[in-house]
Amino acid sequence: MVPHLTTALTGPLLELERKFLDNAAAIEQWLRTQWLDHTPPFYGSVDLRNSGFKLAPVDMNLFPGGFNNLHPSFMPLCVHAAQAAVERLCPDASQLLLIPENHTRNQFYLMNVARLATILGHTGLKVRIGSLLPEITEPTPLALPDGQTLLLEPLVRKGDRLGLADFDPCAILLNNDLSAGVPEVLKGLDDQWVIPPLHAGWTTRRKSLHFRAYDNIAERFASMLGIDPWLVNPYFGRASKINFHERVGEEALAEEVDQLLGRIRAKYAEYGVEEAPFVIVKADAGTYGMGVMTVRDASEVVGLNRRQRNKMSVIKEGLQVSEVIIQEGVHTRETVGGGVAEPVVYMLDHYVVGGFYRVNNERGVDENLNAPGMHFEPLAFETGCNMPDCSDAPDAPANRFYAYGVVARLALLAAALELEQTAPVTSELSALAEAAAA
Repeated sequence: MVPHLTTALTGPLLELERKFLDNAAAIEQWLRTQWLDHTPPFYGSVDLRNSGFKLAPVDMNLFPGGFNNLHPSFMPLCVHAAQAAVERLCPDASQLLLIPENHTRNQFYLMNVARLATILGHTGLKVRIGSLLPEITEPTPLALPDGQTLLLEPLVRKGDRLGLADFDPCAILLNNDLSAGVPEVLKGLDDQWVIPPLHAGWTTRRKSLHFRAYDNIAERFASMLGIDPWLVNPYFGRASKINFHERVGEEALAEEVDQLLGRIRAKYAEYGVEEAPFVIVKADAGTYGMGVMTVRDASEVVGLNRRQRNKMSVIKEGLQVSEVIIQEGVHTRETVGGGVAEPVVYMLDHYVVGGFYRVNNERGVDENLNAPGMHFEPLAFETGCNMPDCSDAPDAPANRFYAYGVVARLALLAAALELEQTAPVTSELSALAEAAAA
């Protein structure tokens, strides 16, 4: 099932896709040189929005939880990419401990864990799954809807190493975004690869820092390609010291919203876009579509009613929201089966390994789709994101999906830059820097 674009395929996006096709060799060469200087995250997924005049990432997840939604035909590519990731980060590893989220009741998420374990097992690793849940005190089998059984085992900390009772892994792969903080059991590990690194979790990570890094990447990419970076980059702002319950920070937030809407209106006028601009206000940390609202006028964030304040105040794990990112809203003009849709692209190492569509029949083209009523189209992309057909039209499926893959990899490159910029400075490195400064 190829998604249908509800807009006529003319204008900037079609031109952008043609630009990508005409310069595919230069794009691939540019990306290849970037990876010489930056280490890609082990894995990631990117939510894209295709407005018919703009194609841009709106979220970058470093702990992707939807491998079960990838088409089975992508399995060989997943295994190949995972092999490259393992060879890059921990080539001597033979045993890997996978630590998932605490969603034991979410059967679809558990199927993701099972699929991920299968992919990693095919790379030659012995994979077992350790749970952070305190109630998991013995090996616990969980039956999955597809007939598989997932075995969760209690974690065992021995000195400065983490494993299971009879399993001492070389590497630990987190599929847990650490929204609730870094558990003590994960701190101070020695001589074990922890991937992604702990500072990739929402305890310290901020969406605004990612999009600041993406600004850098988009500017350089656009300069190389000779395009306006706005076509692949959503504007954003940030507001802090927010307390929605107490109505603290509303005026400052409204001012940020007003400034951002003004910038978007100017761009819409430049490109002759007739749609009404909007922004998405969402928690600067966290995921699962919580703490998100669509705003079309700055006055809408002042004097929120109790229901709106409650919605915006708390995110996953019951954490209070005090920082928000105000992001340019990108209309989505894609539909699947009559529902508004957005593509989600999955990557392992720096390879695109597949994707699928998030579809929500209850939401509009200017709303967050990661909300009640959403479902995934597991048929996924019918063609890969890395095989353009330059002889075909820019909007042919292979070429549209290639464009998705390009923009998704820009977001992945930004994530690599973000992790470098936010990496904690060890005491040893700090001492060396102080010595050098002296």
